[in-house]
Amino acid sequence: MHNLQGLTIRSISVSEMDNNVYLLTSKATGAQVLIDAADDAAAIGQLLQDGSADSTAETKLALIITTHSHWDHVRALADVVGQTKARTAAGTEDTPDIAVPTDVSLDHGDIGNFDGFDLEAIKLRGHTPGSVALLYRDPHGPAHLFTGDSLFPGGVGNTQGDAGRFESLLNDVSERVFDYLPDDTIVHPGHGKGTTLGAERPHLDEWRARGW
Repeated sequence: MHNLQGLTIRSISVSEMDNNVYLLTSKATGAQVLIDAADDAAAIGQLLQDGSADSTAETKLALIITTHSHWDHVRALADVVGQTKARTAAGTEDTPDIAVPTDVSLDHGDIGNFDGFDLEAIKLRGHTPGSVALLYRDPHGPAHLFTGDSLFPGGVGNTQGDAGRFESLLNDVSERVFDYLPDDTIVHPGHGKGTTLGAERPHLDEWRARGW
């Protein structure tokens, strides 16, 4: 859990694929955003209940954002939407492949204004056509970037050996993430442990040379 001055970031790992589910809660207003309802609706329900303690105001889930359309990131989406009645968002190009209707289609640079914090959508094309990362700029500390399956410790996401998709993803990650954000930015990926941009930046040329 990241206990920031104005926001808490909770996470759980679900499923056999170690999917990360993130919950952002405004301390002042109780507004919440869930990133990737990947699996295990009961565990996500408990995460929301735990998050209710992170604000003195009544908490309310404003939006569920899906970073990309792959099946392992949406298995609990229908159940969580049914339980919470929250609106949904995903990258524009990925929405046709998500069975649950998408209320908000995200394009590069879109800003979501929630009651107490903002999130910026950064389109990272390649793992899927509409993959998005979500950026929270903490006014009191490092930025937090939720990258889905587009950036991990040690490399970019899987592009199934497709050279064009790999080039697209690495170019977007280089230009829209590493050229845009400082080294202390904290990376929260869709699986496994996090990292920082500073830890990964020296390896960009290695990733391009190896082709994955």
